Amino acid sequence: MARYSALLGRRVEVQYRAGDIFLPATGTVAADSGRSIFLEEHVARGGKMKHFRWEIPYPCIIRITEKPAPPPAPEAKPPQEAEQPAAEKSAVSPLFSMHNRPEEV
Repeated sequence: MARYSALLGRRVEVQYRAGDIFLPATGTVAADSGRSIFLEEHVARGGKMKHFRWEIPYPCIIRITEKPAPPPAPEAKPPQEAEQPAAEKSAVSPLFSMHNRPEEV
């Protein structure tokens, strides 16, 4: 019988052993074969969707805990500019303001 079948479709954090090292993995339990579990994670990076899948054998699992789903990513909003007269707006960043520049001789 599949030991972790009750966690199918749920987000979990697994601590597992790889040799002499303990590693964490977080993802959704995609499958349970009865000998190992399969976690998967979907990540958006650089405008592309990446898909990761881990197979973790039962004997390597140290601890498995259910995690809440991550909050949705906030939508990118353009920065709002303060209301300034057109004469005060400049293409130069305020960090490199020309107002305190020494006069040339």
